[in-house]
Amino acid sequence: MTTVVPTSEEDPVLSVVRFTAEMSWADAGAEVAEPQVNRLCVEAQECMIEGRWLDLASLMLTSADLIFSKASEKDLECIFTIICNLVKKPESLDQVHEMAELISTKIIQQPNDKPALRLKILFNLYNLLENPYSRFFVYLNSLNLAIHGKVTEHILPSVKKMDNFLKEWNLGVKDHRELFLAISNILKENKGSSKDSFMFLTKYLETFSAEDASTMNEAKEEAARAIIDFVRSPDMLKCDLLDMPAIAQLEKDAKYAPVYQLLKIFLTQRLDAYLDFEAANSELLKSYGLVHDDCISKMRLMSLVDLGLNESSKIPYSVIKEALRIDDTEVESWVVKAITAKLLDCKIDQMNQVVIVSRCTGRVFGQHQWQELRAKLVTWRGNIAGVISTVQANKITEDSTQAIQGLAIR
Repeated sequence: MTTVVPTSEEDPVLSVVRFTAEMSWADAGAEVAEPQVNRLCVEAQECMIEGRWLDLASLMLTSADLIFSKASEKDLECIFTIICNLVKKPESLDQVHEMAELISTKIIQQPNDKPALRLKILFNLYNLLENPYSRFFVYLNSLNLAIHGKVTEHILPSVKKMDNFLKEWNLGVKDHRELFLAISNILKENKGSSKDSFMFLTKYLETFSAEDASTMNEAKEEAARAIIDFVRSPDMLKCDLLDMPAIAQLEKDAKYAPVYQLLKIFLTQRLDAYLDFEAANSELLKSYGLVHDDCISKMRLMSLVDLGLNESSKIPYSVIKEALRIDDTEVESWVVKAITAKLLDCKIDQMNQVVIVSRCTGRVFGQHQWQELRAKLVTWRGNIAGVISTVQANKITEDSTQAIQGLAIR
């Protein structure tokens, strides 16, 4: 197998141009191939002399693309390393970005042909770039390549560094949306990453505000997906989806209104409301792959949380039995499940058949909950200020008494 080995007699760029041209025209015969190879080498040399680096990259990519399925991975890695290094040549950042866009777009056109190698080439290109936005553009193409080429396992480690990347890239809203959605889609395909996928999906939905009415329509499908992902997950027992405009738009949507209603039931109502909904929408739940028994189990925990928040601190077994629609013997086991899920802090009084709740985690923490917390903090602040004033007043009285006693002794 022929391998590209630059020599001191020829520039590495021209070596690559010659190698790729010869391989591209190999089947045409020497009489046809030789003039074409020479023509391409002359064009490449002219581009180098005149500093037309974008044109040179385009010329090299055309030939390299033709031989991608023929050349060895070792040769291709060498070829594209030299092509990618062309981005170091221009002084203009705009031209560098054009070259990065040209190279990365060309590489992702055939995602199923050596996808891991293509991803490696993009990572190499990313590391050669200095402009933050050019780096972001290449990274976004890497995400799309990983999805379509089914090599997402190679991109996952970089997702863990996303906070640092975002600080570096300094993106606008539109780019944030595209990035968060792409990452969510990648994580969705990997087992064990469902929570992270949901987190990036909610980040995507949070980029839409009430003022984005003209563009928010594009988020309907993802908003419905977020709801279904939340309902399906046995581990996610609270969220702030209801406060998002991208979610709220579904309430009056002809297609997704039932999905919004389902979310509202899981976050604000109890098991009986879900059972009524299921009776009227069983086919809808099946179409989204939701399992009825799993939904009942989750709603029982949600209902128990609701009892802890809205009933007195002492909840009778009978109330839990009725709300969760369970037998007497199951009450304590469901309370233990809620404790294990860190939804409740409580004590089980078997003698008096009550559950004594000391703390309860709410299913939502939106604007209303923030206002309640603020009111409590203001009250606590006032109480603490009162205690401090009392302590200070007592200290002054005590000091004065001691001073008088001292005078009396003298």
